[in-house]
Amino acid sequence: MKSENKTIRVIKGRRPKIVVIGGGTGLPVILNSLRDKNAAITAIVTVADDGGSSGAIRNYINVVPPGDIRNVLVSLSDLPADFLNVFQYRFNSQDSFFAGHAIGNLIIAALSEMENNDIFDAVQKLAKMMQVDGNVYPASNAPLTLNAEFMDGTTLAGETEITHAANQIKRVWITDTNDQTKTPEAVAPVIAAILGADVVVLGPGSLFTSILPNLMISDLGEAVRQTKAEVIYNCNIMTQLGETEHFTDADHVRVLNQHLGKNFVNTVLVNTQKVPEDYLDHQKYDEYLVQVKHDFKGLQNLGCRVISDDFLNLHDHGVFHNGEKVAAEIINLALQHGVRN
Repeated sequence: MKSENKTIRVIKGRRPKIVVIGGGTGLPVILNSLRDKNAAITAIVTVADDGGSSGAIRNYINVVPPGDIRNVLVSLSDLPADFLNVFQYRFNSQDSFFAGHAIGNLIIAALSEMENNDIFDAVQKLAKMMQVDGNVYPASNAPLTLNAEFMDGTTLAGETEITHAANQIKRVWITDTNDQTKTPEAVAPVIAAILGADVVVLGPGSLFTSILPNLMISDLGEAVRQTKAEVIYNCNIMTQLGETEHFTDADHVRVLNQHLGKNFVNTVLVNTQKVPEDYLDHQKYDEYLVQVKHDFKGLQNLGCRVISDDFLNLHDHGVFHNGEKVAAEIINLALQHGVRN
């Protein structure tokens, strides 16, 4: 018993190692809360986005899309708010190039070009400049293209094309945008972070276009399969147009397992609080459909521990995760894992 108590003190005396994998707008919400809980955070961010400012910059100068990377850097930065607001500022000019672009995206693209298109080194340099508390790793050092096969057997390439196809996705995979003959790979620090973590967190984020593009990088996916860390899936609250219509929480996990060929998700965080009727602004958040239905028996059959709670945060007529509650559960699971190992 004394030995066990000593172990607990040692684990609590160090920063739990937490790897968060994903992209989109949900990831910074969790990272913002985790950074306040003395965790050693590594964010692994998708590089297969081809829409918005990121897509336009990618088309002009052929770099990894910077948008998700920009948001994650901001969420972990210790710089004053005024600096971060400038970094996040999006031009409203009618200029054919600058309209809609975020300054941070342009800075990331410039640094990448200065580093001979080595996006990984560029992000590490920028993270140091922005006083980032943690690590921000692009999932790959090369721009990737997302590909999808639909249930009717047809295929499409490109995130925007896939999500606007109004067709049910069967599976996704990624290819090197510049060289279809190359097998996309993660950089070594990404693999090391996953294998050395206490917990690996997937999401929240779009299942097929934010989470799976990372896992489909073969060595990254294999690291998630092999890691001794607790693998946590932070289940989305709402189903998403063009991706997860009619999905239960168990359906989300089933798709993840099918893509990696193994039941690898250990714990699922599930929101049980009901979203009030007529609260969501469907014009502003037009990709969200209805609340994800629960299938706790299905999750248990997939070998998952289920942690359910009111993880709901409502503001601006949108539906979001409560970052504080989710982060608290992640920290608790990381500490439990540290004690066991």
